[in-house]
Amino acid sequence: DRRSMDVLGATIEGDRAVVARLHSEGGQLVDRERHVLDVPDPSGDDVDVGSVGDAVNDVDVGSDGNAGDTGDAGNVLAAFVPQFYAERDLPDALVLSHHPGDEELSAWLDREGVEVTVPGAGREATLVDLALKNARRGDVGRDGTAALARALDLASVARIEGFDVSHAGGKAAVGSDVTFVDGEPEKSAYRRKRLSGGNDDYANMAELIEWRARRAVEGRDDRPDPDLLLIDGGEAQLEAAREALAEAGWEVPAVALAKEEETVITPDGPRDWPADAPETRLLRRVRDEAHRFAVQYHRGIRDEVSTALDSVEGIGPERRRDLLRRFGSVEGIRAASIEELRAVEGVGPRTAERIDRRL
Repeated sequence: DRRSMDVLGATIEGDRAVVARLHSEGGQLVDRERHVLDVPDPSGDDVDVGSVGDAVNDVDVGSDGNAGDTGDAGNVLAAFVPQFYAERDLPDALVLSHHPGDEELSAWLDREGVEVTVPGAGREATLVDLALKNARRGDVGRDGTAALARALDLASVARIEGFDVSHAGGKAAVGSDVTFVDGEPEKSAYRRKRLSGGNDDYANMAELIEWRARRAVEGRDDRPDPDLLLIDGGEAQLEAAREALAEAGWEVPAVALAKEEETVITPDGPRDWPADAPETRLLRRVRDEAHRFAVQYHRGIRDEVSTALDSVEGIGPERRRDLLRRFGSVEGIRAASIEELRAVEGVGPRTAERIDRRL
């Protein structure tokens, strides 16, 4: 009876934490994915959890290679949830394998209207068990690259670069270039670029691919050439990318993955692969990460633009970002009540009233 629900199961395997996510809409399971998280050395530094393969907070590992106690996996979820959903829509409900034990996280989810449960029995407990089984299974990254290489008849797809563009009505257009190696993200090889194509997605994609290709051909890119390029889009975006590759003289295979149909597009036409096949899941992870990285960069550029908030006493760049992140836009802030404004960390009664008067 819920509109959307995410089931998160967390385990710790050696020096890695793994969070498996099952996503349902209207009672139907529509997506599942694993997020392999490196466990760093104790440092106390902030961490960044992206879509796959980033660090989480320090956790103690039991001798059997799983969580030493339930609190360890709870710590993983406490770090994963706020950072994973920072760039994504929260579901109506979160069903978790372990208690996060974080009061600030619980308060945030409560304010956002998210129902949180850690079931001990029943149907939801069965879903948690399924998520934990997904978290404990073998190395999905390497399985996916082997399957993808066979499906595309390529010698190897160990190194994949994914591309996406993002803009708002043609403004602040940017492009992302993310890298996966052996099925896992290689964050140090991520790149991003401001684009001049305005509202033309095809021109933006062509500009982004030509930029990458010319840097490779001219020896100005310090990264190895990838085995495969993945374009976020359909047939038209793939064609724009292939024309840019030909123009630059960079011979690298390219395919596309459209969001609406989740159909893999190759130069020879669409491929009818099962949605849960390892090759499809791998491409979807690369596509989603390219999208996340592009949107994150676009929001950063957008937030740099001067807004009506700049003239409000007590509102600096950090607080402005917090307000825009919380309400989505200046219009969203204008529609918020004083009580809702005060719920944003660092916005006191006087500042909330100033914002209300100014907007």
